[in-house]
Amino acid sequence: MTTISRSGTPRLYTPTRLLGAIAQLAVVGVVWSGVFILMFPLIGAGLGLIPVIGIGLLLLVGVVYALFAFGWLEVARVDGLYGFGLAPRRLRTSGRPGFTGYLRTLWLQLIDPSMWRAIAHAAIATVLGWATLSLLSVLGSGIALLFSPLLHGQARAIPLQGTGFDISPAWALPAGVIAIVIALALLAGVGIVHGIIARAILVPSREAQLADAARTSQVQRAGAVRAADVERTRIERDLHDGVQPRLVSLGMTLGMAQQKIDDDPAAAKALIAEAHTSTKAAITELRQLARGIHTSVLDDRGLDAALSALAARSPIPVALDARIQTRCSPQAEAAVYFVIAESLTNAAKHSRAAECRVTVRQREGGILWARIEDNGIGGATVVPGGGLDGLSNRVLGVGGTFRLDSPAGGPTSVEVSVPCAF
Repeated sequence: MTTISRSGTPRLYTPTRLLGAIAQLAVVGVVWSGVFILMFPLIGAGLGLIPVIGIGLLLLVGVVYALFAFGWLEVARVDGLYGFGLAPRRLRTSGRPGFTGYLRTLWLQLIDPSMWRAIAHAAIATVLGWATLSLLSVLGSGIALLFSPLLHGQARAIPLQGTGFDISPAWALPAGVIAIVIALALLAGVGIVHGIIARAILVPSREAQLADAARTSQVQRAGAVRAADVERTRIERDLHDGVQPRLVSLGMTLGMAQQKIDDDPAAAKALIAEAHTSTKAAITELRQLARGIHTSVLDDRGLDAALSALAARSPIPVALDARIQTRCSPQAEAAVYFVIAESLTNAAKHSRAAECRVTVRQREGGILWARIEDNGIGGATVVPGGGLDGLSNRVLGVGGTFRLDSPAGGPTSVEVSVPCAF
């Protein structure tokens, strides 16, 4: 159980944490040293092999991901030990499709300050780890000195490992006690220093947290405003191009029927039947338009049932695999639902897809994740003011991420991750 101080921050100096820090540093001193020894030659080989058909570039790309994984492990180790509540490190993304977007993603990951802070902390922990190993050696020698008179009994000097000193048998007992006390004190000091450095490097300051929260809030607000603007434009376009002309035609048909009702009842009856058909079509279009704004089944029965109904209405076959254990916030469910709905509509209208696969999961950390993939011709792009632009901004407005991958020739895949609680 995490021990919390009155200020609300985890206590770094409890006996359990000190013992855990010492044990971890002993392991880190060996393991992280091997990682650093391996990493530097890889970087050098990558730079040296760049002229050789670009092999070095592939190696450097691998190094970037290896550095991220190294930093991720270091943060996870420290957070597991001290319970700082650090957010798990995630790969940076540019949010742009295509090869240029991938290159920008790599660059953003390479200059990610949080990754380099984690690696810098790992380097410091490695040094502290070697100091811990040396002190553990001194501690073991001190314990051995306590029993050496009983085991040896000869007059030759006894070496104190890790210090370079030889101890006379007459001084073995007091020297052993002193070595044990000093080693334990220094080990505790190393554990305390490790906690202080970890907090200073890996835990953002209160000001940094507030600034980051303000930036996130501004981005989400801009995304929500942009999404609302795109949605309003879509509704106006659908009304102007769909329902409005149909209602105008309906009015004209009823006017013609009114003129013929006395002279030609049969023709009037046919016009009224035509108007009745147009009325039902207009109602259907209005219902579909309203469903694009708000889906009642989403509120009543949840995302799983809403997606099942959506897949059943799709003009192309949809393989739905939704595993949702608990309800998320209405904003999160609505964002994921409309991304899936718009993706299925695009697959039916533009991609010439024969089938579509939809996967929805609740992941660790309270994340609602969905992936939509079709086997169409691909080539989809995010156009400002378009449907995909509205979806990406809707997702951004609830603090999520949106990724489109649609190379020419297909397939097209859309991935979205949204926090369940918003």
